Amino acid sequence: MNEKEIAEIRRRFRPDKSNITHVRGCYVNDKREIVSEFDQSLALMPQEEGEKILTTLKRTLSGTLGKNLVGLSFATEQVVDGEEHKLLMALRGSSLKEDDAVRAFYQRVIEAVNLEGPYLILLAHDTYDVPFRSKDGETLDDASSEIYSYILCSVCPVKMTKPALCYYVPENSFHSLRPDWLVSPPELGFLFPAFDDRSTNIYNALYYTRNLTENHPEFIEAVFRLEAPVPAAEQKEAFQSILSETLAEECHYDVLQTVHEQFREMIEEHKANKEPEPLVVSKDTVKSVLEHSGVSGEHVAAFDRKYDAEFGADTCLSPRNLVDDRQFEVRTPDVTIRVNPERSDLIETRILNGARYILIRADEGVEVNGIDIRITGEA
Repeated sequence: MNEKEIAEIRRRFRPDKSNITHVRGCYVNDKREIVSEFDQSLALMPQEEGEKILTTLKRTLSGTLGKNLVGLSFATEQVVDGEEHKLLMALRGSSLKEDDAVRAFYQRVIEAVNLEGPYLILLAHDTYDVPFRSKDGETLDDASSEIYSYILCSVCPVKMTKPALCYYVPENSFHSLRPDWLVSPPELGFLFPAFDDRSTNIYNALYYTRNLTENHPEFIEAVFRLEAPVPAAEQKEAFQSILSETLAEECHYDVLQTVHEQFREMIEEHKANKEPEPLVVSKDTVKSVLEHSGVSGEHVAAFDRKYDAEFGADTCLSPRNLVDDRQFEVRTPDVTIRVNPERSDLIETRILNGARYILIRADEGVEVNGIDIRITGEA
């Protein structure tokens, strides 16, 4: 799924757009026991509560594609005869009305999820009469191309609030507010089947994780029988480690500045062009950037080998997972310098009288603890 398709489904989670009639779920305590199950009709609950449930579910489709949201693909044999795929299809096909399938799914999740404290498993089913979209992007609401039927799962931690003092207006007095259990935003979840090319794709699912350092591989294994993708934070750490190890003495400031600048420009261009497909870079693209930065063939070859071992030769990565396009940072044990990523040229490194220095050009607007200062004197 691309960003436009995800946004199109996200817009479904409004009372006036959604065909979600009820939400099923269960409350799981910290001992991995189901305390209660529920099947609530959105039409019978107060509007405000229904909207909050839809908002909670919608957050399972939030975040950055390639970081919080990643596509999962089933093998053909799984679709044909896989137990895990059959269960998901049963949930979807019955509109969550098949109790045995729902409870079997709960058990799979409970056996795999290891969250601290209690949590909710929420399940919703929706049918979307997909409007026809012409080649020029015009949407015809009265012309449908197909009906997209899907389920959405959200796993939400439940946390206890802190005691507080509140003011009770009718009595014009203060009262102690007792601790209560509060449903937090989803920690993980998924959409099945995927909405690829604005059409149903039962071979794919869209997986969500809130934490970029933890994608809950046990959940992915239990529900999909698939290997979890490397978390975005781990991709960044691994990529940085590869550069540091393979470039060795050629790992200079200007080389990393060029890599960061090239990736940042790719991200900006991709955003400006409003391209729906996720932005990725290949190993060869990174090698080309290194070569143009003056890195020797020996070290580029070392990068090639290390990349293959870490990610796989044909693996493409998202630049958003490898650099922070909103920040450029230089750090020593005692000093951290954060620079506008568009002005990394203001920094340079030099060796003066045998000592290493980081130099920052400061033409105007220099402050120390909020006080303007003047820089005078000649080197």
